[in-house]
Amino acid sequence: MTSAHEHVLDLDAYLARIGWSGERRPTAAVLRSVHRAHALSIPFENLDPVLGTVPSLAPADLEAKLVRGERGGYCYEHNTLLTAALRALGFEVTLLGARVVVGARPGDVRPRTHMLMRVGAPGDPTPYVADVGFGAIGSLLEPLELVAGAELDDTPRRHRLVHPPHDGPLELWELQAAADDGTWQAQYTFTVEPFEAPDFEVINWHIATNPRSPFSRLLYVQRTTADAHLALAGRTFVVTPNEGGREERELKDAAEVEQVLADTFGIRLPRGARLPE
Repeated sequence: MTSAHEHVLDLDAYLARIGWSGERRPTAAVLRSVHRAHALSIPFENLDPVLGTVPSLAPADLEAKLVRGERGGYCYEHNTLLTAALRALGFEVTLLGARVVVGARPGDVRPRTHMLMRVGAPGDPTPYVADVGFGAIGSLLEPLELVAGAELDDTPRRHRLVHPPHDGPLELWELQAAADDGTWQAQYTFTVEPFEAPDFEVINWHIATNPRSPFSRLLYVQRTTADAHLALAGRTFVVTPNEGGREERELKDAAEVEQVLADTFGIRLPRGARLPE
């Protein structure tokens, strides 16, 4: 039963935002299709922390921003929104926390700050890992079976799940993405210990406000299209076409950054907001 204060996602508006119009049933095929449509439609961005505010994870605020407001978000926003949509479609969703390892130096132990999901469909014995909020070229475009050794050709990407060496009491999983040279590169590790929304409220506050957090100091924007992966870090704009190669250029000032945000990523700054020079 829904309380008077609980927001119910406008599923029609969400599905229109991601351009999806399939049959609304909790099946593996629907999960794959909705996941991919979301990943290709709503950009990753951390404008709010860069502009000095903490993104709200309240469902009504996420709908206003990501669905209706010509904005994207980072992992907590994307995956909270997708969780609401999947539950509305009849899926069973458990929130999980991951430790990002891509780019880490040997011996570094990063905090578990990334949100992802374990998703189950009624009558399907195999659960899936779903994640539309990992702001990197190694991110999933489609959900991956939560099975050791499972591989996914989510064209143009490839992913797999393995159990890395681990001494802890819980089974550890590692998401890996295939590099251009055919090697597998670790993206993040996680266990299936359930997290709850309040856990991510705390993590979200830390990531958005800690002066040592990269997301509070530098603009990061990512978008995957049918043809390429687009990334903006500060003023460095990189286009990685699916067929290979890499194009990089430096944007000259904040005005050009705003123009690229609007024209390339489909992102409009909040009213009255200005990016730092």
